[in-house]
Amino acid sequence: MTVSVRLNKQDEILIKKYAELNNMSLSDLIRNAVIEKIEDEYDLKAYEKSMEEYKKNPKTYTLEEIKRELNI
Repeated sequence: MTVSVRLNKQDEILIKKYAELNNMSLSDLIRNAVIEKIEDEYDLKAYEKSMEEYKKNPKTYTLEEIKRELNI
C-alpha cells in the first residue's frame, strides 16, 4: 500500500534528517511512529479500564499469593 503525506518544507527537512540520523528509511520511520502511536493509545485505554476496575474493587495480591493461585 502506498500512502502520501503532505509536509511543509521545515517538517520535511526535520523528518528526513531524523530518519538519516537513525539510519532508517522514511517509510520505516513513519510506519514505526504510527504503530507506536496506536500502541500507546491502546495501552492508555487498557490502563484507564484497569484503574476503573481497581477503584471498584481495590483488592491487591502479593507475588506469593499469585504464585500459590497459579501453582507456581
